[in-house]
Amino acid sequence: MKLTTARVLAQYRGLWLVAAPDREPELVTARGKLPVTPVTGDFVGLDEAGSIAEVMPRHGVIVRRAPGEAADGQVLAVNVDLALVTEPLPDPNERRLERFAALAGSGDVPVALVLTKSDLDEDGYMKAAQLGRTLGVIDSVAVSVRTGEGIDVVRGLLDPGATTVLLGASGTGKSTLINTLLGEERQKTGEIRADGRGRHTTVTRELLTLPGGAFLIDTPGIRIAGLWDGAGDTFADVEELALGCRFSDCGHTTEPGCAVRAALPPERIEAWRKLQEELASIDDRRAKSRR
Repeated sequence: MKLTTARVLAQYRGLWLVAAPDREPELVTARGKLPVTPVTGDFVGLDEAGSIAEVMPRHGVIVRRAPGEAADGQVLAVNVDLALVTEPLPDPNERRLERFAALAGSGDVPVALVLTKSDLDEDGYMKAAQLGRTLGVIDSVAVSVRTGEGIDVVRGLLDPGATTVLLGASGTGKSTLINTLLGEERQKTGEIRADGRGRHTTVTRELLTLPGGAFLIDTPGIRIAGLWDGAGDTFADVEELALGCRFSDCGHTTEPGCAVRAALPPERIEAWRKLQEELASIDDRRAKSRR
């Protein structure tokens, strides 16, 4: 049977909005129970009736641990080539940035940081540069949709035909940034509270086409970036420095001759340790669920 290739633009309960060449976007159903549930960003095969009959092989899969105690993963986006992680100035949460970077890194997806609301912080550029070096991402930029600062830099990261996912907590300026990149008021934006934080606005993951041909997946604000499978290269500095420790089983706590403690700030080491503990807990729950 000949299938028509389409891409999933959005996922709803039992329905998918898909786009195929030379056809208007349409809502479709799946043909029976598929081995893999289609998600935003998937390439799928449509049968003659217009139903999803196949999910094509994926790359760049970003999975977080599902909320709750179950050892399950929740797929956030697939076929992703770059992750933009947003965090607002003037007080960016470095630990949260680390977790989102690790989330993308676990799917082998390169990461760039976008520090929004730079008009509220005259030191935003320096903070972006420092965080970029600390987290080892491919780029880090301070932006303001009000002044236009950094917007062209972000546009330069979005290659035609490539797919970028926007990750961040609620109120970090994702929807406003998307409207600026689109050049139109497409995404609703939440009102800003007195403390400068926005409200959650995006309700479903949606794939958008930007001027110039790049694709962008918007995601609802993620409260907890629970890791599912490793941390990628987010803590490559810790792993590399650990090779120089005096003891091969060094825990980077009080051991003499620890190269990690000698080179990195305690906060960075503690963030690495917490992620290792979380991943060990996930592995333990997986093992128990298989019994």
